[in-house]
Amino acid sequence: MDIEILAFGIAKDIVNGSSFKMQLPAESTVGSLKAHLCATYPEFERLASFAIAVNEAYRQDDYTISDKDEVVIIPPVSGG
Repeated sequence: MDIEILAFGIAKDIVNGSSFKMQLPAESTVGSLKAHLCATYPEFERLASFAIAVNEAYRQDDYTISDKDEVVIIPPVSGG
C-alpha cells in the first residue's frame, strides 16, 4: 500500500520535506513503519525517540496502518 506521511521538526529535515509517500506491505504496523523509516533514513536511529500519530492520535507499535490513514512522524521535542 502507498501511504502519505507528514513530517515535522527534525523529521522534516531527515526526509528532506514536509510530506512524502512510502510503499508498505498491507497490514503494516506502526512498529514496522518505524523499522522501515530507520532502514530508509538511518538518521532516525540517531534520535532518542520519535513517535507516530495515525489519524490525529499517538499509536503504539502494534497498531495496524490502513492506506487511507493520515500518518505523522512526531520527533522528540525539547524546550525550556
